[in-house]
Amino acid sequence: MVVQGAQVVSRVARILRIVSKHSPRGMSTADIATQAELTRPTAHRILISLATEGFVDHDKMLGRWVLGPELYLMGSVAAARYDITDLAASSVRALARETGESAFLTARRGDETVCLVREEGSFPLRSFVLYEGMRFPLGVASAGLAIISYLPDDDVAAFFSRHDLKEDWGPQHSRALVMSRIDRTRQTGWALNSGLVLAGSWGMGAAIFDAAGNPNWALSITGVESRYGNDRQPELGRLLLNHAHEVTQKLRSRYDSSRR
Repeated sequence: MVVQGAQVVSRVARILRIVSKHSPRGMSTADIATQAELTRPTAHRILISLATEGFVDHDKMLGRWVLGPELYLMGSVAAARYDITDLAASSVRALARETGESAFLTARRGDETVCLVREEGSFPLRSFVLYEGMRFPLGVASAGLAIISYLPDDDVAAFFSRHDLKEDWGPQHSRALVMSRIDRTRQTGWALNSGLVLAGSWGMGAAIFDAAGNPNWALSITGVESRYGNDRQPELGRLLLNHAHEVTQKLRSRYDSSRR
């Protein structure tokens, strides 16, 4: 029974993550079942149960499932511990203003990253690869690369034992190539995504650390390739590192204050 119960929890969590990834547009039952690797009847039963509890909602006009109000209420309570947008918002705005690029705050969630905040820059050509709620595996996109680069080596090895990024993201995300990017990030301090998710869309990121020194968030910027030449990268990297350090210091100050 313990195994069965754990399997149910795993399936519920998987479905909620899939619906979250495709919000606010939502998904059909069939698409959710396919991505969750469940039969359609099983996925439908779980979705109905989640809807009864308010964790998902069904848009009958579109035939799509979206996140429900109960998750919003829970998230509001959890935000007191995990949300850092109040501390990072000014840095996201400053990065967009100072660079002209779209700027983002991203959080680590297990083996993935989730975009929390987006701020548009002034440059008219933009990249729309990243938006609020978008999830990527660690090691994919600049924010996830910045975060995984500062995990302990054992944690990085464990991640690659669970995931083969090249299966979903192509040969440019083989373990060897991602490890070479991790090495480069550790040398420079900032991560570079040179059009690896979408051709012509480049990004750079820098990790934000919690009070225990864990890289649980990242600031990043994205834009068109022509804006990320070798001559400009050091300047952008410096800005990212400065703002990431500023947010890290704010987090440590808040933690110290909470212990007094």
